[in-house]
Amino acid sequence: MALHFTQDEFASRLERLTAKMKEEKLAAMLLFAQESMYWLTGYDTFGYCFFQTLVVKADGSMVLLTRSADLRQAKHTSNIERIEIWVDRVNADPTMDLKNLLSDLDLLGTRIGVEYDTHGMTGRVARLLDRQLTSFGEIIDASLLVSRLRLIKSPAEILHVEKAASLADDALDAALPLIHAGGSEADILAAMQGAVFAGGGDYPANEFIIGSGADALLCRYKAGRRALDAQDQLTLEWAGVSAHYHAAMMRTVVVGEPTNRHRELYSACRETIQAIEMVLRPGNTFGTVFDVHSKIMDERGLTRHRLNACGYSLGARFSPSWMEHQMFHIGNPEAIEPDMSLFVHMIIMDSDSGTAMTLGQTYLTTDGAPRPLSRFGLDFITA
Repeated sequence: MALHFTQDEFASRLERLTAKMKEEKLAAMLLFAQESMYWLTGYDTFGYCFFQTLVVKADGSMVLLTRSADLRQAKHTSNIERIEIWVDRVNADPTMDLKNLLSDLDLLGTRIGVEYDTHGMTGRVARLLDRQLTSFGEIIDASLLVSRLRLIKSPAEILHVEKAASLADDALDAALPLIHAGGSEADILAAMQGAVFAGGGDYPANEFIIGSGADALLCRYKAGRRALDAQDQLTLEWAGVSAHYHAAMMRTVVVGEPTNRHRELYSACRETIQAIEMVLRPGNTFGTVFDVHSKIMDERGLTRHRLNACGYSLGARFSPSWMEHQMFHIGNPEAIEPDMSLFVHMIIMDSDSGTAMTLGQTYLTTDGAPRPLSRFGLDFITA
């Protein structure tokens, strides 16, 4: 088996999960989130684009129901001992196979938790699943159960987060010499992703963001490349990745002489992220972090130009997003605790003047002040 963690580590995670299941009076969990399966067993695949689920009973026993294409993948990358296959065929309904499996596991009439809020669960699958299990037992939306367990990282996980952060720094090192008038976005992107691969890292769970000129105001990837002008702005958001664990960074680099607006927005970004460092610690919540963000931005008259979130938890994630459920937005009561890996980003997009400015990095929380994981500071980068 190609496992990134020890059997003791996986046993500890399973113990935490079954304890929570018993607390919630769940006889079983149906895991559809690939990151949940990976966290619990090491199972590593992109086969979740098709139907598959890991059934976890309260006694700790597990069964994976998947396609034949992932049989060897599961055997090679996980500690799952029992694997059942549903057969690809015309009008296949694998939820019927699942219902039969649950019956074989003596789960008829029990309380079962389901991970609905995941990219591994399509709307069609949810409808088929609900139809099959309506009369089977009590079905509970337990989408956040494993997600919350994964918030606090173990020492072994932190090693991968730190490695990911080092790879993110390497990516910026590779990009900076290429950011200049006439520089190619294609070359910059290739150098950044290449640095992560060369350092032993993985594909990220979503594409790196790169955009210059007017596209610097976008905070999503889009197809198409351009060369940088003598006076330009380049927004980058990327992540180092180690064993699927992410550490993200974000910067807007100004090519040529920064405008006064660039400097003004950078000042707001830096002031806000430094203020957030003072509350990114136990005793506060994710909502507290956003409150600091919105207060400073709004006092500077930037309400229309800021976003309604300023970061999120990071960890082992799979496509299409490296974001975990827990975000810094208004009213989020999730408590900040030690050993969380959290990405804080300041994103200001002034469409009136066409000016972009971003600043972001990943932190590891502690008993006190958060620890920035990047060796780069928060300085304004120009080229």
